Formats: sequence, C-alpha cells, structure tokens
Amino acid sequence: MEQRLQKIIAEMGIASRRKAEELIMEGRVTVNGQPAVIGMKADALRDHIKVDGKLLVTPEKKVYYIFNKPRGVVTSIGDPQGRPTVNDFLRGIRQRVFPVGRLDYDSEGMLFLTNDGDFAHAVLHPSKKIPKTYLVKLKGVLEEEDIEKLRNGIKIEGGMTAPAKVKRLRKTENNSWIEMTIYEGKKRQIRRMLERVGHPVIRLMRVRIDGIEMGDLGPGAYRRMTAEEMKKISKELQLGEAA
Repeated sequence: MEQRLQKIIAEMGIASRRKAEELIMEGRVTVNGQPAVIGMKADALRDHIKVDGKLLVTPEKKVYYIFNKPRGVVTSIGDPQGRPTVNDFLRGIRQRVFPVGRLDYDSEGMLFLTNDGDFAHAVLHPSKKIPKTYLVKLKGVLEEEDIEKLRNGIKIEGGMTAPAKVKRLRKTENNSWIEMTIYEGKKRQIRRMLERVGHPVIRLMRVRIDGIEMGDLGPGAYRRMTAEEMKKISKELQLGEAA
C-alpha cells in the first residue's frame, strides 16, 4: 500500500514526520535509487527506501503462537546433532519465530512461539513468577509427606526450589499421575524435584502457562494465540497491547 514517504519514515521509527520532511528536502532520502521529493508516495513492502544510504526494512508483524512440542524434539531452531527441532514443524509460519523458554528433549507439551523479544523476556523473567502447569506420570505413588516436601520447596543442586502446587490425579499398581505447577524455570526442575523424593518421572507434559491452556492441539501442531489470551497475558506481564 502506498503512503506518503514521511509517514513511512516516521512509522519505522527513523524520525518524526516533520524531521522526515527535512531529510527529504536535504536530499538524504532515495526511493528505488532516485532522490525523493516532498509529496512522494511509496510502498514500504515493495519499494527500496534509503535514508543516508541505509535501506529501511519494514519490521515484521509481531506474532504469537502456542505449539505442542512432541517428545524427542529439541526446543531450538537448529541442532548440530541433527535431531528434530521445533523449526521442523513450523513450515506454515511466515515470520521467523523462536520458542519462549525450553522443554527437555524427553518432555512434551506447550510452548509459546513468537518474534517479539520483549514478550519473551517478560515471560521468562523470574520476577514475573509465571505459573506453568504439567501433567506428570511418575514411578510409584506419592505419599502425603512427599507432597508436602514439594509444596514447601525441595533442595536440589543450585539451591531451594520455590513451593510448588501438587494435585493427585490417578494411580495404577506401579505408577501414578499428578498435576504439578511451578513458578520458576530451573533446568530439569520437576524431574529433579521428584527424583529427590524417590519418584522418577516417566512422562512429563506441560499443559498450561499462566492460565492459558494448550487445548486439544495434537503433537507437532500449533495455533495462534487468541485476542483474549493475548489481552490476559499482556496484562499479567504489564505489557502494552502485544498483538
């Protein structure tokens, strides 16, 4: 879409419209190799606009997705060992997005994907204490005293963990399922906490972040975050309207 040149320059954060007009009049702006003039229009996506010889690049629209990471996939864009990565599942996303935080290779479930660095930083910052909820299949059955230890915090390598929320779901003869919510992101934290109380993890799936549900996404599938979800988490993170 064509717009007045000074408006394009201003929207890209180069200068105010008034200052952009001055840049044009001073001959410091070119469009497709030709000197710009006041009143000229251009298309920021199609035309090559330069200020002081530097090409202006239209910033990508910020996007936000929820992805269900399968087990046996690396939470990164590339892997030197050639293992499957999150990026292998994102063929339909035009923007270059990245995962917010990590899930272990053997873990599965909900990840945020975005190209918004401020959003990612806010979600991961320890001061925000964003709750993350997991379904966990573990060896054996948790006794009440073990649950109390988890609820009070467990000493692991690197210090004490923050208190966790734990709820029993169901059990079999040898194993059981629990729901566990933590508010920090130490490396392999849930696995290490449960190992400390003698119940190694068999399966670990993240299903909720800050009250936002993964829903019925199948492994390897993704969806855009809804306007309501973005409004909620932006408020929690004290961000402006992110989407």
